[in-house]
Amino acid sequence: MRKDHASNAVYGLGLIGAAVYYIQNATSFVDGLLGVLKAIVWPAFLVHKLLQFLGM
Repeated sequence: MRKDHASNAVYGLGLIGAAVYYIQNATSFVDGLLGVLKAIVWPAFLVHKLLQFLGM
C-alpha cells in the first residue's frame, strides 16, 4: 500500500490557510468556530465551486 505524503502536506497547509482566513474574517466566536469547521472540509467547497463553474 502506497502512502502519498505530499497530498497530506497540501491538505494540511490548505487546512491551516483556510482556518486563518475564516478566523480573521469572523465577527464573533460562533463565526470563528464555524470557520474552523469549514476549514476542515475546504476541499468539498472547492470541488463544489469548480463543478458550478464548469456547469455540471
